[in-house]
Amino acid sequence: TCSSFPSPCFCSFRYVLALFMHFCNIVIIAQRMCLSLTMVAMVNNTNLHGSPNTSAEKRLDNTKNPVYNWSPDVQGIIFSSIFYGAFLIQIPVGYISGIYSIKKLIGFALFLSSLVSIFIPQAAAVGETWIIVCRVVQGITQGTVTTAQHEIWVKWAPPLERGRLTSMSLSGFLLGPFIVLLVTGIICESLGWPMVFYIFGACGCAVCLLWFVLYYDDPKDHPCVSLHEKEYITSSLIQQGSSTRQSLPIKAMIKSLPLWAISFCCFAYLWTYSMLIVYTPTLINSMLHVDIRENGLLSSLPYLFAWICGVIAGHTADFLMSRNMLSLTAIRKLFTAIGLLLPIVFSMCLLYLSSGFYSTITFLILANASSSFCLGGALINALDLAPRYYVFIKGVTTLIGMTGGMTSSTVAGLFLSQDPESSWFKIFLLMSIINVISVIFYLIFAKAEIQDWAKEKQHTRL
Repeated sequence: TCSSFPSPCFCSFRYVLALFMHFCNIVIIAQRMCLSLTMVAMVNNTNLHGSPNTSAEKRLDNTKNPVYNWSPDVQGIIFSSIFYGAFLIQIPVGYISGIYSIKKLIGFALFLSSLVSIFIPQAAAVGETWIIVCRVVQGITQGTVTTAQHEIWVKWAPPLERGRLTSMSLSGFLLGPFIVLLVTGIICESLGWPMVFYIFGACGCAVCLLWFVLYYDDPKDHPCVSLHEKEYITSSLIQQGSSTRQSLPIKAMIKSLPLWAISFCCFAYLWTYSMLIVYTPTLINSMLHVDIRENGLLSSLPYLFAWICGVIAGHTADFLMSRNMLSLTAIRKLFTAIGLLLPIVFSMCLLYLSSGFYSTITFLILANASSSFCLGGALINALDLAPRYYVFIKGVTTLIGMTGGMTSSTVAGLFLSQDPESSWFKIFLLMSIINVISVIFYLIFAKAEIQDWAKEKQHTRL
């Protein structure tokens, strides 16, 4: 039977938990990014072609899809405002996640994010200031969920399975955009864009209820986990030593070049990812001039392939490590280089080699999909350097990365407001410079061994 093997077993509860976190992350990213497509309907009703034959049909369309006069730079601020909230919360959550109940922390944050999502249409009606406030609050709550969830695997994942379980749960962030872009255009056309926020908010509330039922902070307390699995998890965690957090070695962390290498790559990855995830619908709209339903379908395809590449990257990295084909440091460097350099190549191809419909979509797919190889590289590298302080370091590096995500969509909005036609070259050129510098620094300084400052201190009793 499944429980008789100590090796990874996909019917074990820890894999059920990873799959559930996968769905939690799909909901989080759906609530975060649906605005990037609804914005097409919110600011310009001419994109909703749908052949309005009568004035009554037009009035109905305007009722379902209220239109606002927001300039591109205001849109950029609205897009990036969610990062302001996430920016503020990263380090506090990284610190308290090892102290307070993860069940309550993630559960209440997910519920609040879902509640705010439901109120966004009303906020937009009042004015852009209120929708910015709502997005900042969503950023705080979603930043809490995305950072605190790494603490789950400190107690639930045997050391040899952490990479696999982490990539399985985090890949929800890659599948989420595919789902939300696939359905958002259809919902906008048939029910109106406000229903997008109501539906994703309701889904979040449902997932939140399941979270409180399914998750326990300690596997030893969970009634659904078999005795064998509890013993396997507990014994494997004992073998790796105590996981109790000691005082944070802040000075050593600041001086650590491998940590800075991870931080720079997080900055570059989130700059690239956020810019692509936010502006793909706008790019498709400007290059292909399709209606919102087709825009949603076309915008969703790159993320389906990004999800596939993310899953492949996690398993390939584990395979190379288990077969000793490459050192762990070489694996992290290889996947980081692929994940940051290939999007540059395909983005430039998108501008200069995409002569038609199919080539445009192909290069968009490749640019988005290739970035997810970072899941097997810099994005999990902190676990190699300091398992004891993993969540705190993840909070700090994500904070640095968030500055990239926060800045990229704002800068792109400013470029587009000045010159919509030639600005894409400037946007992709800036992305290329940032990615190349980050990769060079990472290739020189990255490590994948536990650092001296992260090892357990031995206390000698006299």
